Amino acid sequence: MAQEILQTALHLFAEHGYEETSIALIAREAGVSERTVFRYFGTKEDLVGGDQHEFARILADAVDDHSADADVWAALRAGIAAVQALHSSREDALERFRLLHATAALRAGWLEKRLRIQEELLPLVTARLGPAGEATELTARAVIATVFACLDAASTTWVARDGQGEIMDLYDECVATVRGLSARADQSEESD
Repeated sequence: MAQEILQTALHLFAEHGYEETSIALIAREAGVSERTVFRYFGTKEDLVGGDQHEFARILADAVDDHSADADVWAALRAGIAAVQALHSSREDALERFRLLHATAALRAGWLEKRLRIQEELLPLVTARLGPAGEATELTARAVIATVFACLDAASTTWVARDGQGEIMDLYDECVATVRGLSARADQSEESD
């Protein structure tokens, strides 16, 4: 039932726009009551962004479950990949990202939720970086923010390319670029 409601909602959002599509219309087109829609999806926003609590839990679990020997970047990548696997199909993922990037209200909501998720990840990432301290917390915040910025860059590019390629390949390219720039900056400072 949830998948049918979701597919109906995504179709209507694409056809009429997110703001113009009401829960009543989604329910009517899906052949269910509004109450049923809200039972499966707590808010209209959840029809696009999914359950953010589940997103945060899966991300944190994947980071936490990743080998303790792995570096923080690999652990966070595993988390991002686990969350991407929640999409039922490439088309579903592409439509959701299109809506997210094209709808100001959805984008603002996602950014707010993302900041909360980043705070939830902070203890896990800090622990992976070593003994707690101000510098470690700053580094953890920077790494987490970079990971989410790379996901944004990858998804924006993927949408612009109309879903061509793999979003995780674009994500990996973004992370490699940022890490490469950081390594070059470190080398430049050492040679000065």
